[in-house]
Amino acid sequence: IFAPNEVVAKSRFWYFMGKLKKLKKSAGEILQVSQIFEKRDQVTKNFGVWLRYTSRSGVHNMYKEFRDTTKTGAIDQLYSEMAARHRARKSVIQVIGVEAVSSSK
Repeated sequence: IFAPNEVVAKSRFWYFMGKLKKLKKSAGEILQVSQIFEKRDQVTKNFGVWLRYTSRSGVHNMYKEFRDTTKTGAIDQLYSEMAARHRARKSVIQVIGVEAVSSSK
């Protein structure tokens, strides 16, 4: 879950768990909330992002690639691009996975 702070991260977690797995907050427990830091954040990498978003016409799955030094930077680029091209706000975007992709020249 990519969120600006701990409270929003917990809220989005329970929202997505309720939608995807039919799990309520009373039946589960969050053990830890932590921020992920990159080991080598001075090296530029390509990141592939799998996402699902809701538009006016339905739910769409998508794969996009971004070039950045960190995963959080790539996700910030994703949110900006989705807002510009698809008019999708952060609240309707679900990031499924982020992975570093080898750069082929």
